[in-house]
Amino acid sequence: MNNWTYRKSAFSRDDLPEHHRLARTLSWPHLVALGVGAIVGTGILTLIGVGAGKAGPAVILSFAIAGLICACAALAYAEVATMIPASGSAYTYSYVVFGELIAWIIGWSLILEYSLVVSAVAVGWSGYVTGFLGSLGWAMPVTWTAGPHAGGILNLPAILIIGLVASMLIAGTRESATLNAVLVLVKMAALALFIAVALPHFQSSNFEPFMPFGFPRSGASGSEVGVMAAAAIIFFAFYGFDAIATAAEEAKNPARDLSIGIVGSMIACVAIYMAVAAAAIGALAYTRFADSPEPLALILREIGSGWAAQLLGASAVIALPTVILAFFYGQSRIFFTMARDGLLPQPLARVSSRGSPVRITLFTAAVVAVIAGLFPLDEIAALANAGTLAAFIAVCAAMLVLRWREPDTKRTFRAPAAMLIGPLGILGCLYLFWSLPQKTQLYFLLWNLIGVVVYVVWAQHQAARARAGTAAQ
Repeated sequence: MNNWTYRKSAFSRDDLPEHHRLARTLSWPHLVALGVGAIVGTGILTLIGVGAGKAGPAVILSFAIAGLICACAALAYAEVATMIPASGSAYTYSYVVFGELIAWIIGWSLILEYSLVVSAVAVGWSGYVTGFLGSLGWAMPVTWTAGPHAGGILNLPAILIIGLVASMLIAGTRESATLNAVLVLVKMAALALFIAVALPHFQSSNFEPFMPFGFPRSGASGSEVGVMAAAAIIFFAFYGFDAIATAAEEAKNPARDLSIGIVGSMIACVAIYMAVAAAAIGALAYTRFADSPEPLALILREIGSGWAAQLLGASAVIALPTVILAFFYGQSRIFFTMARDGLLPQPLARVSSRGSPVRITLFTAAVVAVIAGLFPLDEIAALANAGTLAAFIAVCAAMLVLRWREPDTKRTFRAPAAMLIGPLGILGCLYLFWSLPQKTQLYFLLWNLIGVVVYVVWAQHQAARARAGTAAQ
């Protein structure tokens, strides 16, 4: 029981042994690009269709609600991250503020989030690549482009892109971040092209009726509709800024760079999403693209701009790896920090001579490659949202607890109206969780029940041994 309530002390990077110390190589432009790269991806390219099918034209309102809740969480992240500038994001903050058991549950939830997101985006990228090559006459056999659930053997393109991203991260964090920034610019240019081509076809009649399915979640299990049902799924399109918090130990000036990166990436992405959603619905009635796996490209083809649709598809092939890179980076750093604390095997938490965590990167690559190559993700992808909501609630709560427990501690970044922002973020995340499909809620609870068993049987004892070993040294 003592282990469950043990709180880790906030530490200085200089307190760590050299083989557990990450290199400081990232500045705030790298962090903004990392956040935008994670946030803007498969969410806006595909989920706008799913959201429109659940909320109709009011999907714009769903984007606004999800963005507002994420903005509250982003402000809390920015304050707590600058107070505890250590790798591990919500897991580390929970360890410092609440104790080991809560930290384990949040870390366990983040493992679920990042594993599913990286795998899902890799599978999505595979679909774009095979479709794009097929349009050029270079069709690839289903045997090697899909898992057993879809009549294939192995999704090789998904595994290959995961391997490529892992190689980039092993080569160096700064080099990966620089390439990521370039690819983010490609992605932004593609979305700007979509808006520019779609806006001349804007028709206000496409927004009537504005809210055909009502505001709250309604409908049978598995086919929920309403503005909040859409917001609970669209939420996937916003998170990603939490990957910035995992870079705390690698930021050159974490007190400044983290707040700029987190808040800056959220402001940019909310503006982008609102503009794209308005242009999409204005150009084409939502019923015509609601079920499409590539809604933006479909809209461009329907309005007679096939060339723009091809460019959008090509940019997705080129730039979607930025999402994989950002979330892969975040997952490897959370794995790294949990291993360093002893909650995962400690030998994984060693860095190379260049300050890169090679072992944990290879371990992460193996985990997500197996998921992406073999398993169907369509029924469980929403679990990523559930894991993220748990992390956001923990960070908002941590901000409030630190305001009460340490009111005089210096805060490089102070969230405005914290007593309003914190509760609003917590209640908003709880409402989004309630709005998720019931099957997703049950899967999430089952996942955490398994996690608690793993902690009680194994992880807590490993962490206690790790602390004893550190104290002896």
